[in-house]
Formats: sequence, C-alpha cells, structure tokens
Amino acid sequence: MIAYVVAIVVIAFAFDFINGFHDSANSIATIVGTRVLNPFTAVLWAAVFNFVALFTVGTAVASTIGKGMIDVSFVDANVILGGLLGAIIWNLITWFFGLPSSSSHALIGGYAGSAVAKAGLAAIVWGRKWIETLEFIALSPIIGMLAGFGLMIAVYWIFRRASPHRVDRVFRYAQLGSSALFSFSHGANDAQKTMGIIAGLLVSSRELFRSQPGWLHHLYLETADHIPLWVEVAAYVMIALGTLFGGWRIVHTMGSRITRLRPVGGFCAETGGAVAILLATRLGIPVSTTHTITGAIVGVGATHRLSAVRWGIAGRIVWAWLLTIPAAGVMAAIAYQVLSRIVHL
Repeated sequence: MIAYVVAIVVIAFAFDFINGFHDSANSIATIVGTRVLNPFTAVLWAAVFNFVALFTVGTAVASTIGKGMIDVSFVDANVILGGLLGAIIWNLITWFFGLPSSSSHALIGGYAGSAVAKAGLAAIVWGRKWIETLEFIALSPIIGMLAGFGLMIAVYWIFRRASPHRVDRVFRYAQLGSSALFSFSHGANDAQKTMGIIAGLLVSSRELFRSQPGWLHHLYLETADHIPLWVEVAAYVMIALGTLFGGWRIVHTMGSRITRLRPVGGFCAETGGAVAILLATRLGIPVSTTHTITGAIVGVGATHRLSAVRWGIAGRIVWAWLLTIPAAGVMAAIAYQVLSRIVHL
C-alpha cells in the first residue's frame, strides 16, 4: 500500500507537468504571436517565472484544494488517483483538439467526481470555496476582458501622439515584463492545485507513514494546513518543466486564431490577465489562467472593432470551459469505479 501511495504522488506530479505543458500557451501565446520572442526562448522565459513564484505567494490555493472543497474523511488513495486520471484524460483530449480548456477546473472536477463516485454528494463540502470557484468560471474571463480592454484604451490615449513604429518598439520591451508577470501568476495559482491534491492524499494516508523511517517519514502529514516544503518545490519544478515542453497546438489558437495581436496588445492582455489571477491567488481561489488570458485577449481585440475577434473560435473555447468540470468528473468517476474493483483499500 505504501508503494501505491508513492506511485500516486508521482502521478500527481505528472499531472503538474501536463498542466505546465497544456497551459504553457497561456504564458507564451501572446509573446510568440506578436513575435517579440521565438517559441523556444519564450518557453524558457515562462518556465523561469513559473518557478520564481515558489518564493513569494504562499499556499492559500493549495489549502482550498486540500481541505476546502472535498470532505477529507471520504478521501483515500483511489479517490485521489481517480480524480487525477479524469483530469489528465480531459487535458489530453482538449490538447489534441487544440482547445485551451482549464487544467485547474479539470482537476477540481476530477477530484469531485471521484469523491462523489465513492460517497455520493455528501463528499462535497458545499460552501464559500465552491461558490467562489464556480463564480470565477464566469468572472475570470470577464475580469480579464475588461482589464485588457481598459489597459488598451489607456495605452491608446497615453500614446495618441506617438507613431505606430515607436509604440511597437516600446512595447516589444514592455511585453517581456508583462509576459514574465503572467508566467509568475500562472505558476503561483496552478502549481498550488497539485500541492493541495498531494496534501489530501498524504493526510488520508498518514497512518501508513507515521512510524516509517528514512525518507518515507517525509510523506507523513497530519493536516492539510501545512504544505511540506518538498511538495512545494517539486510542484513548481514540474510545472516549470512542463512549460519548457510547451503545447504548440494551443499556442496557435491563443496567439493568432482568436485575434491578431501587436506587442502593445500582448502587453495589455498579459498584464490584465496577470493582475486578475494574482488577485484570485491572494484570496485562495483556484482560478483558471486559461479563462483569464483568453478573456483579456478578446478584450484587446475588441478595442479595434468587434469583428476583429473570431467569435466562432471563442465560442468553441467557451463550450470547452463549460464542459470541463462535468466531463472530467464523469471520467474520474469511471476511473474510481475501476480502481475500487482492482485495488481494495
């Protein structure tokens, strides 16, 4: 059983890697789409700032995932593994079709679906954290859109007397900073979700590791109130490595198919999205970086004219958002049922 739990920890970190792989487009699509950086340099840039978030943002989101959404008394290793498998399967499906769905909501949906498959709706901790998370499915793209739109209007007014060439030159440099800020916010929010899942697993399995010697004793965790440092470091390392490998199908959708971007537009989209995500991270809300940056890109495009936004592509993305939690939940529930027949805890 110890080996089973250790294997699930490894799978959780694999999900974190896939999260970075899948969501790399959120961090680099605009800076690649505006040709400020080439794709290889952009993923290196994003990966570095994904990891830097480790040292500054705390673990409020991890605590929400670890104990604020699912009753930990119903959680066991099969529930955690079923949730991870549901999220991973959905992420890979949306990656294949090039749709920027939310890894965060896939994980939340998978975790909830697996827990419900075991214990019914009693496994869900209905309360403020669920309300905030579901609200932000709608609010995060709207906040991103308004922030992108507002910043773009402000920049137009500030630089109204400058030539387009000068504006492009200024914002080619400025976009390096905005891309770094967005990558930082992505790591800050998304890496913590994996930490929360691992914390839930370790708390539910704590009796296995209470008296273990050597490195296995580091897997002992009494409550999800404190995330071990090794879990934090490993989660940020894996999301950064995933970002290094990138998700080029989604980069194409985000960077050029929703709307055409210039450096000034990329700067406004990234800055607006980052501010919204960091606010949610501060409040301990597991927000979707995908939703937020997509909304910001739409807001920037709409400052030119509404027809500058490819609403058909945006509509497909919205459908992927709405389906993510229930689809990942159904896949996770099926995975749990299979696991519970194979692995008897």
